[in-house]
Amino acid sequence: MVQQSDLKATDSPIIQMRSVSKFFGTFQALNEVSIDIGLGERVVVCGPSGSGKSTLIRCINQLEKHDSGTISIDGTAIDGSKASLNTVHANVGMVFQQFNLFPHLTVLENLTLGPVRAGRLSKTEANDIAIRYLERVRIPEQADKYPAQLSGGQQQRVAIARSLCMEPNIMLFDEPTSALDPEMINEVLDVMVELAESGMTMICVTHEMGFARRVADKMVFMDHGKIVEMSDKEKFFKAPDSERCREFLQQILPH
Repeated sequence: MVQQSDLKATDSPIIQMRSVSKFFGTFQALNEVSIDIGLGERVVVCGPSGSGKSTLIRCINQLEKHDSGTISIDGTAIDGSKASLNTVHANVGMVFQQFNLFPHLTVLENLTLGPVRAGRLSKTEANDIAIRYLERVRIPEQADKYPAQLSGGQQQRVAIARSLCMEPNIMLFDEPTSALDPEMINEVLDVMVELAESGMTMICVTHEMGFARRVADKMVFMDHGKIVEMSDKEKFFKAPDSERCREFLQQILPH
């Protein structure tokens, strides 16, 4: 992994978005979104369905191309050029709602495929790193199994380990527990808490407010493609400024 001291950014944000908009046909998924995310900062993004949360992080890693505004990662403008996409691939990992594991490959093969194909590591080096990250997500004993032999929680932990094998500086999580049975959610959240506590820069789209209260440096509430509320977690949960955010929290927080 590139160490924090190796990055160009110092006091500057590791991620910067300015007036970013994104359309799907006539539907505006992002409406003039601006946000700064510092190196090592943990950001939780929440909001109702269709509010633009997933589109926000998908634009950061360029799974979706933004239509206007600017995005930069570690000072490099993300503009669709090969150089900027190399910056994304070198710095940003992502974990999805669905695990997206290759069913015909073992867990170990799923983890080593990316680093070997990218030419970053030899097969032996990739195996060593894969085992290290399987240990980090607490399932090294599953290395030779196939995804169908694992529980949903175990598969999502494999997906996290797979992203970590590319040694990113930034991890994006798109509702990583939404496809899990309730009893499997905590095992995934526990791994994410450990990542957060290690200093990883994280942006997590989630409705798991217990997780947010534990790890978030910054809370972001979105609605209709806009950032409606953005503050530290203490203010966010105790005294949000917007009525819309207060309504949302009343709906999702236990009474």
